[in-house]
Amino acid sequence: MAPEPTERRADSLSSQIYDRLREGIIRGRYPQGSRLAEQRLAEELEVSRVPLREAVPLLEVDGFVRTLPRRGAVVTQWTVQSAHDLFDLRLCLEVGAARFAARQIAQGVSPQPLREALDLSREGVTTGDPYRIAGDSTRFHEVIVKLTGNALMASLMRSVSGRMMWLFYLTSELDVLDALSGHEELLDAIGSGNERLAESVAYMHIERDRAESMAALARNRRIA
Repeated sequence: MAPEPTERRADSLSSQIYDRLREGIIRGRYPQGSRLAEQRLAEELEVSRVPLREAVPLLEVDGFVRTLPRRGAVVTQWTVQSAHDLFDLRLCLEVGAARFAARQIAQGVSPQPLREALDLSREGVTTGDPYRIAGDSTRFHEVIVKLTGNALMASLMRSVSGRMMWLFYLTSELDVLDALSGHEELLDAIGSGNERLAESVAYMHIERDRAESMAALARNRRIA
């Protein structure tokens, strides 16, 4: 089973509900723009409304739902702008993270966690499960940030990694082997300890992903 793309919260009922709803949103069980009717969800998940009401704000913080007047929780609708916003943020966060991760490795930190994340991604590709593959890909990027040793940077990454996984899932038609090759290039660049090389490879990786993802989203009309 693939690891979660974000750090798990306490194993409470509201946390379990959060996980189930997030997976349902990513997989399209709850379509973009649809209303998450409280009573229906409570019956479907066989829970009371209290833990459900605790889970929904967490989904909103992580970008999966919006709370609208008189409508309640509504699944977030991807737009061209919101997708570009995510890629722009990734450029700001991940390019710097690749640089600082390379610096840490040059100073003696082991790149083994990143190798293990890549091995997990290779294993996931063999399953052919888009949800697993999207989760593994997200985890790889999270590990890069963790290698920086910067807790604040890791916290920021956790706040957007759910949306990254969602977008990866929506564009799962793209060549997974090509994406895997890009991660191998990132690992090599960061593992070299060369900060500028790591920055450059990370920048090219994200911008290539942007171009391919935006084309795929438009082609399949999965974006407003």
